[in-house]
Amino acid sequence: MPITRTGALPAVRRPWLLPVLVAGLLATVLVSAGVGAVFISPAEVLAMAGHHFGLAAAPDEMKTVILTTIRLPRVCLGLLIGSGLAVAGAAMQGLFRNPLADPGLIGISSGASLAAVCMIVLELTLFQQLGGLLGYYALSLVAFLGACGTTLLVYRLARVAGQSVVTTMLLAGIAINALAGALTGLLTYLATDDQLRTITFWSLGSLGGASWTTVLALLPFTGVVLVGLPRLAKSLNLLSLGESQATMLGVNLTGLKRQVIVLSTLAVGTSVAVAGIIGFVGLVIPHLIRLVAGADHRRVLIGSALGGATVLTGADALARTIVAPAELPIGILTALLGTPVFLWMLINERTRS
Repeated sequence: MPITRTGALPAVRRPWLLPVLVAGLLATVLVSAGVGAVFISPAEVLAMAGHHFGLAAAPDEMKTVILTTIRLPRVCLGLLIGSGLAVAGAAMQGLFRNPLADPGLIGISSGASLAAVCMIVLELTLFQQLGGLLGYYALSLVAFLGACGTTLLVYRLARVAGQSVVTTMLLAGIAINALAGALTGLLTYLATDDQLRTITFWSLGSLGGASWTTVLALLPFTGVVLVGLPRLAKSLNLLSLGESQATMLGVNLTGLKRQVIVLSTLAVGTSVAVAGIIGFVGLVIPHLIRLVAGADHRRVLIGSALGGATVLTGADALARTIVAPAELPIGILTALLGTPVFLWMLINERTRS
């Protein structure tokens, strides 16, 4: 496939794609901020925003409190997690040169899950001290450290003669995923009823714990990812030709792999730590964007960030209304919506081959 001098693959000319994604994201935010036990219309949401800047009359006080303290933090958290998961998935697909790859392949999610379950089930002194020091946020920190630990282990196992090999990294990730899953299952078997409820709620994913503190804690990590990964688009485009060709064209493969893995771990590890395991966003969204936008990572990475934010925010709005007054775990909903798309992707890939 030809490469331009700027390192960009010939793009599918669809200039309407990004404007449509932006418009869809804005519409989803307006709707998601309004749905719930107390309905707030998009016009009221806009009026409240206008009042904040002195452009509109004072809105209903109760609805304003609901919007600013409950709905908006949740919407913002969905935007950050959705965009981070999707752009990380797009980068991992580019690194592995496989449209069916996702960040879970290198053990990020399974490592976070194992660490969190260890803290829930095992009454170790270290975990108790962390719980006393950090309270609610201790579990998030332990999950994030677990994600980092398993990713580092996979990366070290994949190093051959001082260089990390993508194929070996994939195989090591599969092995670590299996081991982490087995240990998580063993700990779940040993858990009490109360611990099982905590494990189940956490492992199915939810944005119910959103607050402005959580959003502000997640923002720097996701911000680094959303800025850093698109800057690697040129190198990922060149990598699509193969590792040897990319090296001859000046790509530092070791640096590229390290940056993609570190940034993807930041995105996925922090999202799992805050909201639990949310599947299929990092797998399906980049693939769909690639089908429409072509293989140029400059468009795929940005489009994936916008698409992931839109889908997860919309899915969260559906999750908290479809079985109201209860709330459906968002991980279940993304799996129900993503599985048919994933199966279609598999059939499509098989037909192509």
